Amino acid sequence: MTLNAEQAKAIAKHLFQAIKAESDGEQFYLMVAGSTQDPKGREVFTQLADEERRHQHYLKAQYQALKETGQVDKTAKLGQQLDLAGPSPIFSDALRARAKDAHLEMSALSIGIQQELSAVTFYQAAAKEADEPSVKAFFEELAEWESGHYNALLRQQELLQDDYWSGAGFSPF
Repeated sequence: MTLNAEQAKAIAKHLFQAIKAESDGEQFYLMVAGSTQDPKGREVFTQLADEERRHQHYLKAQYQALKETGQVDKTAKLGQQLDLAGPSPIFSDALRARAKDAHLEMSALSIGIQQELSAVTFYQAAAKEADEPSVKAFFEELAEWESGHYNALLRQQELLQDDYWSGAGFSPF
């Protein structure tokens, strides 16, 4: 189904916002990767930055298809999603030993969680607004992808939080 001009304009607006957010995410993850002392964290944050860059390419391909054909590109793919399973998906277990001094890493987790939650919310809202099933589907796919990032960051934060608070003297108990 070819979108009318009003639908195409609304989708293009979402795509521009999404491209900017993905670019911000990429830069944030690159900054954290370059700052953490944890080797696994450096590797995972670099991979997260790569995923955000792939998201940008995907969104740009959708914009180009929309501009040229009035439709989204149903053949465009995001590629393989980073495996962030396990209880400590971001940092090595060694980080727990120095959790009281992991201020950068804990801040990065908090900021990343908020950033990913914002992305999930944005993509879910864009999907809800979409009338065209293929547009709805690609926004839902992005929401699910970002939800995986959100859940991994949250799981990592929860794993380290008690050690961090206790070691840094923040724990009320």
